[in-house]
Amino acid sequence: MMIKICGLTRREDAEVAVNAGATAIGFIFVPRSPRYITPEKAAELGEGLNAWKVGIFEDQPAKAVEEVARAAKLDVVQLYGGETPQGPRVWRAFRVKNGIDPAQAVGAEAVLLDGPSNGLGFDWTQARGVAEKVIVAGGLDPSNVAEAVRVARPWGVDVSSGIEISPGIKDHDKIRRFIQAAQEAAQ
Repeated sequence: MMIKICGLTRREDAEVAVNAGATAIGFIFVPRSPRYITPEKAAELGEGLNAWKVGIFEDQPAKAVEEVARAAKLDVVQLYGGETPQGPRVWRAFRVKNGIDPAQAVGAEAVLLDGPSNGLGFDWTQARGVAEKVIVAGGLDPSNVAEAVRVARPWGVDVSSGIEISPGIKDHDKIRRFIQAAQEAAQ
């Protein structure tokens, strides 16, 4: 199971996530987000860590995404709207409000389904069969990720606010419990 710890702003949080078994770490490149970091900071946070480095973008032109991906040394770009860049792997992200149109994700390696707004979940049964690789996000935390995995049967899970002390500052115990719960439910 792919497990992404997202919204990282500190090296110690990234290290704990990877050491606990995260397969991906996420960096927010949406300026209005309290978890926003620069591409240079993301490159520094991910340096030498054995996990995919994922950049989160919203409604950006392809050229801008490509430039940030290079500077931040990203493996994957996760796009909420915007143009599809050339080069990096692409995960298309959608907020689940009124159903899902998988046709909007043509050409993406994976489809990430997120709650209607930050930190809110959705009916996980909607994730079944949307795409070959579905990532469930939104409203997940250590107490509910196992149930989300059992219900949605996703390729991956993604968490940010559900493991935080405050925006961008992760709770190391919650990181470990989230990853353990997801891994156990996937077996």
